[in-house]
Amino acid sequence: MERINANALAVAQFLKSHAKVAWVRYAGLVDDPEHTAAQRYLRGHGSGVLPFGLPGGREAGARVLDALKLFTRLVNMGDEKSLATHPASTTHRQLDAAELAKAGGSEDTVRLSIGIEHIGDLRADLEQALANA
Repeated sequence: MERINANALAVAQFLKSHAKVAWVRYAGLVDDPEHTAAQRYLRGHGSGVLPFGLPGGREAGARVLDALKLFTRLVNMGDEKSLATHPASTTHRQLDAAELAKAGGSEDTVRLSIGIEHIGDLRADLEQALANA
């Protein structure tokens, strides 16, 4: 779990500073609304799962998911290998934007489950995928 938590924080920081990323939610980030709770209940870690959003909505999210090479495209989360899903084009594809929002999601959300791969490899895969967004 230490490697997963360290990788997840590094990925969250990378995404937060990326020009093609609109938002990142990760409790390990100091400015995240759940950071105080993570400090209290998770010893400062934010878990291995993090969502982020892309300008360009549903289409951009689907393009990024399709472009990932190291991340495995799966809807389950929590593994030693890194996984990714774009709910608006996979598990929730039948919902329009309003229905997706009512379910607590958005068209631009890509959800990552970070694994134990080398952080440089994870960043490189995300970088090349974001170039396609």
